Amino acid sequence: MNDSKLKLGIPKGSLEKSTVQLFKKAGFTINISERNYFPDIDDKDIECMLIRAQEMARYVEDGVLDCGLTGADWVKENNADVVKVADLIYSKTGFGKVKWVLAAPVDGKIKSVKDLEGKKIATEAVNITKQYLKKNKVNAEVEFSWGATEVKPPKLADAIIEITETGSSLRANNLKILDVVMESNTVLIANKKAFEDKSKRIKIEEMALLLKGAISAEGKVGLMMNVKKADIDKVLGILPALNKPTMAELSNKNWVDINTIVNEKVVREIIPKLKKAGAQGIVEYPLNKVIE
Repeated sequence: MNDSKLKLGIPKGSLEKSTVQLFKKAGFTINISERNYFPDIDDKDIECMLIRAQEMARYVEDGVLDCGLTGADWVKENNADVVKVADLIYSKTGFGKVKWVLAAPVDGKIKSVKDLEGKKIATEAVNITKQYLKKNKVNAEVEFSWGATEVKPPKLADAIIEITETGSSLRANNLKILDVVMESNTVLIANKKAFEDKSKRIKIEEMALLLKGAISAEGKVGLMMNVKKADIDKVLGILPALNKPTMAELSNKNWVDINTIVNEKVVREIIPKLKKAGAQGIVEYPLNKVIE
């Protein structure tokens, strides 16, 4: 990799597709070829590398990468000394946080963390689990799980600590959530030395701004319409908005143009109401970024 370029880590695996889509909305096109760990990006100042999220923080801390996207949980699991540039609230399936939870068989004897004394717990997050047990003053065996953690209780482990978005996989395996160990979300992290480099810091912070803008735009659309001045109050009474709608006078002094941003879910409800209130030429348009 070229040392003069910003070395960016893209999380390989569950976050890979959603990360590439997010970068697309932020204005960066990333092309990943099969069996190639160095994706192309349409920015001459950036070089990308695919790294598993579990390892990302370690490689950023060591300076192999200048920055990267991973989970806050994996930063904690690796006890990585990095700069957290931005929280990016998105996951594999949507725009929200994930949870590491303690789960055990529905009909088993384990009902809380205290029941784990002397028992075996399977998890991929060994250090997080050990910290959780220490906090609760419980002594238990913690076993690293290489995958398919949900199927291990009750024969291979007494309980598990596993990451989940909806809990559906746990329920499908007859497991009950007993406690939330920690919440997590994707974060953009940077190597400390790289972040002290002025040009790299500017590039990282600009990238963070655009990524956050892309997330802010998710689930929102723009609406613009023409409204007679006499009908402004009626129309504004219907419109929700991020702040206040923008209004501009048209060439016809009796009319104004109103432009605003609304949640996509309410559009089908409010457009007929806006029409009845006197709005004309109503246009709905998609948003890629909302910079607040």
